[in-house]
Amino acid sequence: MKKFNNKNGTLYIIPTPIGNLNDITKRAIKIFKKVDIITTENIQHTNILLKKLKIKKKMFNMQIFNEKKQSKKIIKKLKQKKNIAIVSNAGTPLINDPGYYLIKLCYLNKIKIIPLPGPCAAITALIASGMSSNKFCYEGFLPKKKKKRIKIIKKIKKETRTTILYESPKRIIKCIKDIKKIMGNKKKITLAKELTKKWEKIKKNTTKNILKWLKKNKKNRKGEITIIIKGYKKKKKKKINKKIFKLFNILKKYLKFNKLIKIISKIYKIKKNKLYKKILKYRDKKI
Repeated sequence: MKKFNNKNGTLYIIPTPIGNLNDITKRAIKIFKKVDIITTENIQHTNILLKKLKIKKKMFNMQIFNEKKQSKKIIKKLKQKKNIAIVSNAGTPLINDPGYYLIKLCYLNKIKIIPLPGPCAAITALIASGMSSNKFCYEGFLPKKKKKRIKIIKKIKKETRTTILYESPKRIIKCIKDIKKIMGNKKKITLAKELTKKWEKIKKNTTKNILKWLKKNKKNRKGEITIIIKGYKKKKKKKINKKIFKLFNILKKYLKFNKLIKIISKIYKIKKNKLYKKILKYRDKKI
């Protein structure tokens, strides 16, 4: 068990609304009022929320390019008994946002961390997707470069769990085209955009139809986009019925082998190549 130093301040991880500002929790408001500093990915964006809540606080900006430098500054403040909240642009911090390095430093410096529950686009989209939500995996944003993106989509193709992706409006067409090419026209996906906002859209369909819908209107490609991909179902290998071998034994006296294969494949609706191999194995065993 990690013991925390009571002489230090506390770091609060606070999820903020992903669209609808009314989704802020009472507990989050209480913590915002209590803390000395708020570290955020986007000061202007966080200010919109704080103005609505009538809260004024000192803010630090922390993005991926300055994460390490800012994290060290925040640790110093926490060691000075300052209570600090970390928020992202929107949603739950650290999910595809800076903050991991800061959390790591907090553990190294025995600083207490308190996470709050709240909005997350990935989970919000998943529960409305109409797809299995008891087992899922999160891939975040796919790479910008096509080769790397295709490599990951090929891995996802055989993923049996539901997959969650994020995508930008600029790359959504390319992304769905690649998913369609690798997983097929009929692959079921759910596209959720602008969740919790008045222009929220959640569409469940095949890759082919989702792509058509996206191309139809520029508005369909705007905003924050989450993609939910149905898990891969392994095809069960059909065992050849014993009745087929019985029929083969009866008819082999009267028909040539190739003609017999054609007849049996039509009766039982089995591919000729598959039946041919199975019958050969069966015949060889009997010989």
